[in-house]
Amino acid sequence: MRTSKMFDDLKIGDMNQIIRVVTPDDLYVFAHVSGNLNPANLPATVAAEPDDPADPAPAMWLGSLFSAVLGNLLPGPGTLYQGQTLTFHGRARVGEELTVRLIVSEKRPPRTVVLKTHLLRGDEMIVEGLATVLAPETRVSIEDSVLPELMVASHRHLERLLAACRDLPPLVTAVVAPDEPNALAGALAGARRGLITPILIGDAGRIGEVAARCGLNLRDVKILDVPDHNAAAARAVELVLAGEAEAIMKGNLHTDELLSHIVKSQGGLRGTRRMSHVFVMDAPALPDLLLVTDAAINIAPGLKEKIDIVRNAIDLALALGIILPKVGILSAVETVNPDMASTLDAAALSKMGERGQIKGAIIDGPLAMDNAISVTAARCKGLTSLVAGRADVLVVPNLEAGNILVKQLSYAAQAEGAGLVMGARVPVLLTSRADEETARLFSCAVAVLFAHWKRTGKSAVPPRATVA
Repeated sequence: MRTSKMFDDLKIGDMNQIIRVVTPDDLYVFAHVSGNLNPANLPATVAAEPDDPADPAPAMWLGSLFSAVLGNLLPGPGTLYQGQTLTFHGRARVGEELTVRLIVSEKRPPRTVVLKTHLLRGDEMIVEGLATVLAPETRVSIEDSVLPELMVASHRHLERLLAACRDLPPLVTAVVAPDEPNALAGALAGARRGLITPILIGDAGRIGEVAARCGLNLRDVKILDVPDHNAAAARAVELVLAGEAEAIMKGNLHTDELLSHIVKSQGGLRGTRRMSHVFVMDAPALPDLLLVTDAAINIAPGLKEKIDIVRNAIDLALALGIILPKVGILSAVETVNPDMASTLDAAALSKMGERGQIKGAIIDGPLAMDNAISVTAARCKGLTSLVAGRADVLVVPNLEAGNILVKQLSYAAQAEGAGLVMGARVPVLLTSRADEETARLFSCAVAVLFAHWKRTGKSAVPPRATVA
Protein backbone atom coordinates (compact mmCIF):
# COMPACT_ATOMS: atom_id res chain seq x y z
CA MET A 1 0.00 0.00 0.00
CA ARG A 2 1.35 3.44 -0.94
CA THR A 3 -0.16 6.60 0.58
CA SER A 4 0.61 10.09 -0.65
CA LYS A 5 1.86 12.93 1.50
CA MET A 6 -0.17 16.14 1.50
CA PHE A 7 1.46 19.57 1.24
CA ASP A 8 1.18 20.09 5.00
CA ASP A 9 2.75 16.69 5.69
CA LEU A 10 5.99 17.63 3.93
CA LYS A 11 8.97 19.21 5.65
CA ILE A 12 12.11 20.77 4.24
CA GLY A 13 14.76 18.03 4.17
CA ASP A 14 12.35 15.13 3.76
CA MET A 15 14.10 12.50 1.64
CA ASN A 16 13.26 9.25 -0.13
CA GLN A 17 15.06 7.09 -2.68
CA ILE A 18 15.06 3.91 -4.74
CA ILE A 19 17.84 1.65 -5.99
CA ARG A 20 17.83 0.76 -9.68
CA VAL A 21 20.11 -1.46 -11.82
CA VAL A 22 20.44 -0.61 -15.51
CA THR A 23 19.53 -3.58 -17.74
CA PRO A 24 19.77 -4.09 -21.52
CA ASP A 25 15.98 -4.39 -21.70
CA ASP A 26 15.65 -0.88 -20.19
CA LEU A 27 17.48 0.51 -23.19
CA TYR A 28 15.36 -1.40 -25.72
CA VAL A 29 12.08 -0.42 -24.06
CA PHE A 30 13.10 3.25 -23.89
CA ALA A 31 14.04 3.22 -27.58
CA HIS A 32 10.59 1.83 -28.46
CA VAL A 33 8.66 4.21 -26.21
CA SER A 34 10.61 7.35 -27.12
CA GLY A 35 11.30 6.54 -30.77
CA ASN A 36 14.98 7.40 -30.18
CA LEU A 37 16.86 4.75 -32.19
CA ASN A 38 20.33 6.23 -31.68
CA PRO A 39 22.63 3.15 -31.79
CA ALA A 40 24.92 4.80 -29.25
CA ASN A 41 22.20 4.21 -26.66
CA LEU A 42 21.45 0.58 -27.47
CA PRO A 43 23.09 -2.56 -26.03
CA ALA A 44 26.18 -4.03 -27.70
CA THR A 45 27.35 -0.76 -29.20
CA VAL A 46 31.06 -0.59 -29.95
CA ALA A 47 33.04 1.71 -27.70
CA ALA A 48 34.87 4.48 -29.53
CA GLU A 49 37.80 4.48 -27.09
CA PRO A 50 39.20 1.85 -24.68
CA ASP A 51 38.27 4.04 -21.71
CA ASP A 52 34.78 4.71 -23.07
CA PRO A 53 32.89 1.44 -22.48
CA ALA A 54 29.82 0.52 -24.50
CA ASP A 55 26.15 0.29 -23.51
CA PRO A 56 25.49 3.75 -22.02
CA ALA A 57 21.96 4.43 -20.79
CA PRO A 58 20.14 7.28 -22.61
CA ALA A 59 20.30 10.54 -20.67
CA MET A 60 16.54 11.09 -20.71
CA TRP A 61 15.92 7.55 -19.45
CA LEU A 62 18.02 8.48 -16.43
CA GLY A 63 15.94 11.63 -15.98
CA SER A 64 12.74 9.61 -16.10
CA LEU A 65 13.77 7.65 -13.00
CA PHE A 66 12.97 10.64 -10.78
CA SER A 67 9.29 10.27 -11.63
CA ALA A 68 9.26 6.84 -9.96
CA VAL A 69 10.12 8.42 -6.61
CA LEU A 70 7.77 11.35 -7.12
CA GLY A 71 4.77 9.25 -8.13
CA ASN A 72 5.27 6.42 -5.67
CA LEU A 73 6.98 7.83 -2.57
CA LEU A 74 7.55 11.58 -2.28
CA PRO A 75 5.00 13.17 -2.34
CA GLY A 76 3.51 9.95 -3.82
CA PRO A 77 0.28 9.01 -5.65
CA GLY A 78 -1.57 12.01 -7.06
CA THR A 79 1.58 14.15 -7.57
CA LEU A 80 1.62 16.28 -10.73
CA TYR A 81 4.85 17.39 -12.44
CA GLN A 82 5.24 21.11 -13.24
CA GLY A 83 8.88 21.25 -14.22
CA GLN A 84 12.27 19.52 -14.07
CA THR A 85 15.83 20.73 -14.59
CA LEU A 86 18.62 18.23 -15.32
CA THR A 87 22.40 18.56 -15.36
CA PHE A 88 24.39 15.50 -16.48
CA HIS A 89 27.85 14.94 -14.99
CA GLY A 90 28.46 11.40 -16.24
CA ARG A 91 27.02 8.36 -18.00
CA ALA A 92 25.41 5.32 -16.46
CA ARG A 93 25.87 1.95 -18.15
CA VAL A 94 24.28 -1.47 -18.29
CA GLY A 95 24.86 -3.45 -15.11
CA GLU A 96 25.49 -0.45 -12.86
CA GLU A 97 23.50 0.12 -9.65
CA LEU A 98 22.07 3.62 -9.29
CA THR A 99 20.55 5.46 -6.35
CA VAL A 100 17.65 7.76 -7.27
CA ARG A 101 17.26 10.25 -4.39
CA LEU A 102 14.84 13.16 -3.88
CA ILE A 103 15.00 15.79 -1.10
CA VAL A 104 12.34 18.43 -0.35
CA SER A 105 14.08 21.83 -0.65
CA GLU A 106 11.23 24.37 -0.86
CA LYS A 107 7.46 24.70 -0.27
CA ARG A 108 5.26 27.33 -1.94
CA PRO A 109 1.67 27.45 -0.71
CA PRO A 110 -0.87 26.33 -1.56
CA ARG A 111 0.54 23.11 -3.15
CA THR A 112 3.86 23.69 -4.95
CA VAL A 113 6.86 21.66 -3.78
CA VAL A 114 10.43 21.90 -5.07
CA LEU A 115 12.70 18.87 -4.63
CA LYS A 116 16.40 18.32 -5.28
CA THR A 117 16.80 15.36 -7.66
CA HIS A 118 20.03 13.37 -7.40
CA LEU A 119 21.11 10.28 -9.33
CA LEU A 120 24.20 8.63 -7.89
CA ARG A 121 26.52 5.77 -8.77
CA GLY A 122 27.94 4.99 -5.37
CA ASP A 123 29.07 8.39 -4.09
CA GLU A 124 29.46 9.85 -7.59
CA MET A 125 26.79 12.32 -8.75
CA ILE A 126 25.67 11.37 -12.27
CA VAL A 127 22.63 13.63 -12.66
CA GLU A 128 21.26 16.46 -10.54
CA GLY A 129 18.48 18.99 -10.86
CA LEU A 130 15.29 20.38 -9.40
CA ALA A 131 11.76 19.02 -9.72
CA THR A 132 8.78 21.31 -9.25
CA VAL A 133 5.53 19.49 -8.52
CA LEU A 134 2.02 19.96 -7.19
CA ALA A 135 1.40 17.88 -4.08
CA PRO A 136 -1.85 15.83 -4.10
CA GLU A 137 -5.03 17.76 -3.30
CA THR A 138 -6.45 14.80 -1.38
CA ARG A 139 -4.75 11.87 0.29
CA VAL A 140 -4.47 8.96 -2.15
CA SER A 141 -3.74 5.34 -1.26
CA ILE A 142 -2.99 2.71 -3.89
CA GLU A 143 -2.09 -0.96 -3.79
CA ASP A 144 1.27 -2.02 -5.19
CA SER A 145 -0.16 -2.89 -8.57
CA VAL A 146 1.32 -5.51 -10.86
CA LEU A 147 1.63 -4.15 -14.37
CA PRO A 148 1.29 -6.40 -17.43
CA GLU A 149 4.57 -8.12 -18.18
CA LEU A 150 6.78 -6.76 -20.95
CA MET A 151 8.96 -9.17 -22.92
CA VAL A 152 11.77 -7.81 -25.07
CA ALA A 153 12.08 -10.22 -27.97
CA SER A 154 15.85 -10.02 -28.30
CA HIS A 155 17.96 -13.08 -29.02
CA ARG A 156 20.99 -12.40 -26.88
CA HIS A 157 22.15 -16.02 -26.84
CA LEU A 158 22.26 -16.11 -30.64
CA GLU A 159 24.41 -12.99 -30.62
CA ARG A 160 26.67 -14.57 -28.00
CA LEU A 161 27.22 -17.65 -30.19
CA LEU A 162 27.85 -15.54 -33.28
CA ALA A 163 30.45 -13.57 -31.32
CA ALA A 164 32.15 -16.83 -30.29
CA CYS A 165 32.56 -17.77 -33.98
CA ARG A 166 34.46 -14.64 -34.97
CA ASP A 167 37.93 -16.18 -34.73
CA LEU A 168 36.98 -19.63 -36.05
CA PRO A 169 37.57 -20.69 -39.66
CA PRO A 170 34.50 -20.98 -41.90
CA LEU A 171 33.09 -24.43 -42.63
CA VAL A 172 33.11 -25.49 -46.26
CA THR A 173 29.43 -26.38 -46.55
CA ALA A 174 27.55 -28.21 -49.30
CA VAL A 175 24.20 -26.40 -49.56
CA VAL A 176 21.60 -28.70 -51.13
CA ALA A 177 18.91 -27.19 -53.39
CA PRO A 178 19.11 -23.50 -52.37
CA ASP A 179 16.59 -22.63 -55.07
CA GLU A 180 14.16 -20.51 -53.03
CA PRO A 181 14.73 -17.14 -51.31
CA ASN A 182 15.05 -18.23 -47.65
CA ALA A 183 17.43 -21.09 -48.37
CA LEU A 184 19.69 -19.04 -50.66
CA ALA A 185 19.67 -15.91 -48.48
CA GLY A 186 20.48 -17.99 -45.38
CA ALA A 187 23.48 -19.64 -47.01
CA LEU A 188 24.82 -16.34 -48.34
CA ALA A 189 24.26 -14.67 -44.94
CA GLY A 190 26.40 -17.38 -43.37
CA ALA A 191 29.10 -16.65 -45.93
CA ARG A 192 28.98 -12.89 -45.28
CA ARG A 193 29.42 -13.50 -41.54
CA GLY A 194 32.42 -15.73 -42.21
CA LEU A 195 30.67 -18.81 -40.80
CA ILE A 196 30.59 -20.97 -43.91
CA THR A 197 32.09 -21.17 -47.37
CA PRO A 198 29.08 -22.40 -49.35
CA ILE A 199 29.10 -24.74 -52.31
CA LEU A 200 25.64 -24.40 -53.86
CA ILE A 201 24.35 -27.68 -55.32
CA GLY A 202 21.18 -27.49 -57.37
CA ASP A 203 19.56 -26.13 -60.50
CA ALA A 204 21.97 -23.33 -61.44
CA GLY A 205 19.33 -21.58 -63.55
CA ARG A 206 16.78 -21.46 -60.73
CA ILE A 207 19.41 -20.42 -58.20
CA GLY A 208 20.43 -17.55 -60.49
CA GLU A 209 16.80 -16.49 -60.93
CA VAL A 210 16.21 -16.42 -57.17
CA ALA A 211 19.40 -14.41 -56.63
CA ALA A 212 18.40 -11.86 -59.28
CA ARG A 213 14.85 -11.55 -57.92
CA CYS A 214 16.08 -11.04 -54.34
CA GLY A 215 19.09 -8.87 -55.13
CA LEU A 216 21.57 -11.47 -53.86
CA ASN A 217 25.18 -11.51 -55.04
CA LEU A 218 26.55 -14.86 -56.28
CA ARG A 219 29.98 -13.53 -57.24
CA ASP A 220 32.79 -15.86 -56.05
CA VAL A 221 30.24 -18.46 -54.90
CA LYS A 222 30.83 -21.98 -56.26
CA ILE A 223 27.73 -23.51 -57.89
CA LEU A 224 27.39 -27.14 -58.98
CA ASP A 225 24.58 -27.51 -61.52
CA VAL A 226 22.59 -30.55 -60.39
CA PRO A 227 18.94 -29.88 -61.32
CA ASP A 228 17.39 -32.88 -59.51
CA HIS A 229 16.99 -32.55 -55.70
CA ASN A 230 17.70 -36.22 -55.07
CA ALA A 231 20.87 -36.09 -57.14
CA ALA A 232 21.92 -32.87 -55.41
CA ALA A 233 21.66 -34.57 -52.00
CA ALA A 234 23.76 -37.48 -53.25
CA ARG A 235 26.36 -35.07 -54.65
CA ALA A 236 26.63 -33.29 -51.28
CA VAL A 237 27.44 -36.59 -49.55
CA GLU A 238 30.03 -37.36 -52.23
CA LEU A 239 31.75 -34.02 -51.59
CA VAL A 240 32.02 -34.81 -47.86
CA LEU A 241 33.41 -38.30 -48.52
CA ALA A 242 35.95 -36.80 -50.92
CA GLY A 243 37.07 -34.28 -48.30
CA GLU A 244 35.80 -31.33 -50.34
CA ALA A 245 33.09 -30.29 -47.84
CA GLU A 246 33.01 -30.20 -44.02
CA ALA A 247 29.26 -29.87 -43.50
CA ILE A 248 25.92 -30.19 -45.29
CA MET A 249 23.12 -27.63 -45.22
CA LYS A 250 19.51 -28.42 -46.17
CA GLY A 251 17.89 -26.08 -48.66
CA ASN A 252 14.55 -26.33 -50.45
CA LEU A 253 14.01 -30.10 -50.31
CA HIS A 254 12.30 -32.58 -48.02
CA THR A 255 14.24 -33.77 -44.98
CA ASP A 256 13.68 -37.43 -45.92
CA GLU A 257 15.17 -36.83 -49.35
CA LEU A 258 18.37 -35.43 -47.86
CA LEU A 259 18.68 -37.90 -45.00
CA SER A 260 18.14 -40.94 -47.23
CA HIS A 261 21.61 -40.34 -48.68
CA ILE A 262 23.25 -39.42 -45.38
CA VAL A 263 22.06 -42.55 -43.52
CA LYS A 264 23.02 -45.08 -46.22
CA SER A 265 25.01 -47.97 -44.79
CA GLN A 266 27.18 -47.91 -47.90
CA GLY A 267 28.38 -44.53 -49.12
CA GLY A 268 26.58 -42.55 -46.44
CA LEU A 269 27.79 -40.50 -43.49
CA ARG A 270 26.78 -42.67 -40.55
CA GLY A 271 28.86 -42.44 -37.41
CA THR A 272 29.06 -44.81 -34.47
CA ARG A 273 25.79 -43.58 -32.91
CA ARG A 274 22.25 -43.37 -34.12
CA MET A 275 21.63 -40.02 -35.77
CA SER A 276 19.34 -37.57 -34.04
CA HIS A 277 18.33 -33.96 -34.40
CA VAL A 278 18.78 -31.17 -31.86
CA PHE A 279 17.00 -27.83 -31.92
CA VAL A 280 18.91 -25.06 -30.14
CA MET A 281 16.29 -22.53 -29.02
CA ASP A 282 16.88 -18.92 -27.98
CA ALA A 283 13.61 -17.86 -26.32
CA PRO A 284 13.45 -14.28 -24.97
CA ALA A 285 11.58 -15.42 -21.84
CA LEU A 286 14.19 -18.03 -20.88
CA PRO A 287 17.47 -17.14 -19.17
CA ASP A 288 19.62 -19.53 -21.23
CA LEU A 289 19.67 -21.58 -24.41
CA LEU A 290 17.32 -24.56 -24.45
CA LEU A 291 18.14 -27.69 -26.47
CA VAL A 292 15.24 -29.88 -27.62
CA THR A 293 15.73 -33.40 -29.00
CA ASP A 294 14.59 -35.30 -31.05
CA ALA A 295 11.92 -33.41 -32.93
CA ALA A 296 12.86 -34.17 -36.52
CA ILE A 297 14.34 -37.62 -37.18
CA ASN A 298 13.42 -40.43 -34.74
CA ILE A 299 9.66 -40.86 -34.76
CA ALA A 300 9.05 -43.13 -31.75
CA PRO A 301 12.43 -43.96 -30.21
CA GLY A 302 12.76 -46.67 -27.59
CA LEU A 303 15.23 -46.71 -24.72
CA LYS A 304 18.11 -47.94 -26.89
CA GLU A 305 17.63 -45.07 -29.35
CA LYS A 306 17.14 -42.51 -26.58
CA ILE A 307 20.55 -43.36 -25.11
CA ASP A 308 22.21 -42.12 -28.31
CA ILE A 309 19.80 -39.18 -28.54
CA VAL A 310 20.83 -38.07 -25.05
CA ARG A 311 24.55 -38.54 -25.73
CA ASN A 312 24.33 -36.57 -28.96
CA ALA A 313 22.57 -33.69 -27.22
CA ILE A 314 25.13 -33.65 -24.40
CA ASP A 315 27.94 -33.32 -26.94
CA LEU A 316 26.27 -30.34 -28.57
CA ALA A 317 25.58 -28.70 -25.21
CA LEU A 318 29.26 -29.04 -24.28
CA ALA A 319 30.24 -27.54 -27.64
CA LEU A 320 28.03 -24.54 -26.88
CA GLY A 321 29.80 -23.82 -23.59
CA ILE A 322 27.36 -25.49 -21.19
CA ILE A 323 29.92 -27.02 -18.84
CA LEU A 324 27.71 -29.59 -17.07
CA PRO A 325 24.44 -29.84 -19.02
CA LYS A 326 21.27 -30.52 -17.06
CA VAL A 327 19.20 -32.98 -19.10
CA GLY A 328 15.48 -33.31 -18.42
CA ILE A 329 13.71 -36.39 -19.81
CA LEU A 330 10.16 -35.27 -20.56
CA SER A 331 6.87 -37.03 -20.08
CA ALA A 332 3.35 -35.89 -19.21
CA VAL A 333 4.03 -36.45 -15.50
CA GLU A 334 6.98 -36.36 -13.12
CA THR A 335 6.38 -39.75 -11.51
CA VAL A 336 7.10 -43.23 -12.86
CA ASN A 337 3.94 -44.84 -14.20
CA PRO A 338 4.18 -48.46 -15.46
CA ASP A 339 1.46 -47.72 -17.99
CA MET A 340 3.46 -44.86 -19.58
CA ALA A 341 6.53 -46.13 -21.40
CA SER A 342 8.07 -42.65 -21.56
CA THR A 343 8.28 -42.50 -17.75
CA LEU A 344 10.02 -45.88 -17.62
CA ASP A 345 12.54 -44.76 -20.26
CA ALA A 346 13.11 -41.53 -18.34
CA ALA A 347 13.78 -43.37 -15.09
CA ALA A 348 16.23 -45.71 -16.82
CA LEU A 349 18.11 -42.85 -18.48
CA SER A 350 18.27 -41.01 -15.17
CA LYS A 351 19.74 -44.06 -13.43
CA MET A 352 22.22 -44.56 -16.28
CA GLY A 353 23.40 -41.02 -15.71
CA GLU A 354 23.82 -41.66 -11.98
CA ARG A 355 25.82 -44.83 -12.67
CA GLY A 356 28.13 -43.15 -15.20
CA GLN A 357 26.80 -45.08 -18.20
CA ILE A 358 25.96 -41.73 -19.79
CA LYS A 359 28.68 -39.21 -19.00
CA GLY A 360 29.13 -35.46 -19.09
CA ALA A 361 25.75 -34.33 -17.75
CA ILE A 362 23.25 -34.46 -14.92
CA ILE A 363 20.17 -36.39 -16.05
CA ASP A 364 16.77 -36.53 -14.37
CA GLY A 365 13.35 -37.75 -15.34
CA PRO A 366 10.56 -38.18 -15.78
CA LEU A 367 9.80 -34.47 -15.72
CA ALA A 368 6.74 -32.66 -17.02
CA MET A 369 7.39 -29.60 -19.16
CA ASP A 370 6.48 -27.10 -16.43
CA ASN A 371 8.76 -28.48 -13.76
CA ALA A 372 11.59 -29.03 -16.24
CA ILE A 373 12.01 -25.32 -16.97
CA SER A 374 10.28 -23.56 -14.05
CA VAL A 375 11.87 -23.61 -10.59
CA THR A 376 8.57 -22.37 -9.15
CA ALA A 377 6.63 -25.27 -10.66
CA ALA A 378 9.26 -27.75 -9.46
CA ARG A 379 9.06 -26.43 -5.90
CA CYS A 380 5.27 -26.46 -5.92
CA LYS A 381 5.37 -30.15 -6.78
CA GLY A 382 8.02 -30.89 -4.16
CA LEU A 383 10.75 -31.89 -6.60
CA THR A 384 14.27 -31.73 -5.19
CA SER A 385 16.51 -32.15 -8.20
CA LEU A 386 19.51 -30.41 -9.77
CA VAL A 387 17.70 -30.56 -13.11
CA ALA A 388 14.08 -29.71 -12.27
CA GLY A 389 13.36 -26.12 -13.20
CA ARG A 390 16.84 -25.64 -14.67
CA ALA A 391 17.05 -28.02 -17.64
CA ASP A 392 19.44 -27.09 -20.46
CA VAL A 393 18.36 -30.05 -22.60
CA LEU A 394 14.84 -31.43 -23.02
CA VAL A 395 14.51 -34.98 -24.35
CA VAL A 396 11.01 -35.45 -25.72
CA PRO A 397 9.21 -38.83 -25.69
CA ASN A 398 8.60 -38.86 -29.46
CA LEU A 399 8.85 -36.77 -32.60
CA GLU A 400 5.25 -35.54 -32.45
CA ALA A 401 5.69 -34.08 -28.96
CA GLY A 402 9.02 -32.52 -29.95
CA ASN A 403 7.68 -30.98 -33.12
CA ILE A 404 4.75 -29.41 -31.26
CA LEU A 405 7.04 -28.10 -28.50
CA VAL A 406 9.50 -26.49 -30.90
CA LYS A 407 6.77 -24.83 -32.95
CA GLN A 408 5.14 -23.51 -29.77
CA LEU A 409 8.47 -22.00 -28.71
CA SER A 410 8.95 -20.48 -32.17
CA TYR A 411 5.49 -19.10 -32.85
CA ALA A 412 4.06 -18.47 -29.37
CA ALA A 413 7.22 -17.57 -27.44
CA GLN A 414 9.13 -15.76 -30.25
CA ALA A 415 12.06 -18.17 -29.94
CA GLU A 416 14.69 -18.35 -32.65
CA GLY A 417 15.93 -21.85 -33.37
CA ALA A 418 18.91 -23.58 -34.94
CA GLY A 419 18.74 -27.18 -36.12
CA LEU A 420 21.62 -29.65 -36.32
CA VAL A 421 21.77 -33.38 -37.05
CA MET A 422 24.08 -35.18 -34.64
CA GLY A 423 25.70 -38.59 -35.06
CA ALA A 424 26.82 -38.13 -38.67
CA ARG A 425 30.46 -37.76 -39.69
CA VAL A 426 29.99 -34.05 -40.24
CA PRO A 427 27.50 -31.45 -39.01
CA VAL A 428 24.24 -31.46 -40.97
CA LEU A 429 22.36 -28.15 -40.77
CA LEU A 430 18.73 -29.20 -40.86
CA THR A 431 16.21 -26.37 -40.70
CA SER A 432 12.60 -26.07 -41.77
CA ARG A 433 11.97 -24.90 -45.32
CA ALA A 434 9.87 -22.11 -43.75
CA ASP A 435 12.82 -20.86 -41.67
CA GLU A 436 14.04 -17.39 -42.52
CA GLU A 437 17.58 -16.05 -42.76
CA THR A 438 18.17 -15.65 -39.01
CA ALA A 439 17.39 -19.28 -38.20
CA ARG A 440 19.76 -20.46 -40.92
CA LEU A 441 22.45 -18.08 -39.68
CA PHE A 442 21.91 -19.46 -36.17
CA SER A 443 22.33 -23.01 -37.50
CA CYS A 444 25.57 -22.02 -39.22
CA ALA A 445 26.96 -20.69 -35.94
CA VAL A 446 25.97 -23.86 -34.04
CA ALA A 447 27.58 -26.04 -36.73
CA VAL A 448 30.83 -24.03 -36.64
CA LEU A 449 31.00 -24.28 -32.85
CA PHE A 450 30.30 -28.02 -32.88
CA ALA A 451 32.94 -28.64 -35.57
CA HIS A 452 35.47 -26.69 -33.49
CA TRP A 453 34.60 -28.75 -30.39
CA LYS A 454 35.00 -32.03 -32.30
CA ARG A 455 38.32 -30.87 -33.70
CA THR A 456 39.83 -29.53 -30.47
CA GLY A 457 37.80 -31.00 -27.60
CA LYS A 458 37.22 -27.44 -26.34
CA SER A 459 34.28 -25.06 -26.59
CA ALA A 460 34.88 -21.66 -28.18
CA VAL A 461 31.96 -20.22 -26.19
CA PRO A 462 32.95 -18.55 -22.91
CA PRO A 463 31.32 -20.39 -19.99
CA ARG A 464 28.39 -18.70 -18.30
CA ALA A 465 27.56 -18.70 -14.62
CA THR A 466 24.92 -21.30 -13.82
CA VAL A 467 22.40 -21.56 -11.00
CA ALA A 468 23.15 -24.45 -8.65
